[in-house]
Amino acid sequence: MARTTSGFTVPDLTGKIAVVTGASDGMGLGIASRLAGAGAEVVMPVRNRGKGEKAIARIRQEHPAAAVSLRDLDLSSLESVAALGRTLRDEERPVHILINNAGVMTPPDRMTTADGFELQFGSNHLGHFALVAHLLPLLRAGHARVTSQLSVAANSGAINWDDLNWEKSYAGGRAYSQSKIAFGLFGLELDRRSQAGGWGITSTVSHPGIAPTNLLAAQPHLGRTKDTTAVRVIRALSRRGILTGTPESAGQPALLAATSPDARGGRFYGPSGLGHLSGPPAEQPVYTRLRSPEDARRIWQISENLTGVTFLATH
Repeated sequence: MARTTSGFTVPDLTGKIAVVTGASDGMGLGIASRLAGAGAEVVMPVRNRGKGEKAIARIRQEHPAAAVSLRDLDLSSLESVAALGRTLRDEERPVHILINNAGVMTPPDRMTTADGFELQFGSNHLGHFALVAHLLPLLRAGHARVTSQLSVAANSGAINWDDLNWEKSYAGGRAYSQSKIAFGLFGLELDRRSQAGGWGITSTVSHPGIAPTNLLAAQPHLGRTKDTTAVRVIRALSRRGILTGTPESAGQPALLAATSPDARGGRFYGPSGLGHLSGPPAEQPVYTRLRSPEDARRIWQISENLTGVTFLATH
């Protein structure tokens, strides 16, 4: 069985276990649904159980035989991340696909995680960094494909090395770019370390282009009570098929990176249309800000220090 998604065919995933973060709505829900439709057993770690149950219902409407289940995860809490790691390790089943898709974007005022990190850096990067570390034995057992979802924002801005948590001055867009640059450096370094250490993990990075996802929509818990002007414009362009994609098409680069037999580790996948904003998924040049192995090693070490996790530890 295979499932076609506008030019890309998800191969048969029967017998595979896939973990997708941020799968309770939007692009992540579409990714989870397509994986389930291709035969994978999909584990959906969610912050909101109610939203998660609704997401599972939607997947089963399209794929009645889908094997999907929820676990609890709040990426803004390292204890929650560690708890999910313990839960899945106790189940003792290899993980074959991990798509790190969840994210938060540009809260108008600086917010922090449960552990005191700037929310975007702490959730988008550090939370996923710790999750991969906690799942490492399962990922190695499954010879997993790990795909980390970036953003076009990783092609602008820089890492604020002197103030990673934006305590001196806060700029939401710049902090968001930093979180995605750090996450991209991690995703590429993960593949290098896997190859060097014989971990058996293939790590890729992807980006969805521009699409009307929920990242810029009203998010009261982030202090954003109304949809942003940007998301209203993106929705209008998406409806007209101008430059932007849809929530469904936006998930295709991650699906290609995570499932295609032709996708290679250490590579970057995104839309192939004008400006790489929409269109069918394809490999593309790695953003310049993600090309420095020195920066990658530096952010890896910092991330280990901040999260207290190590990829060398046994669980």
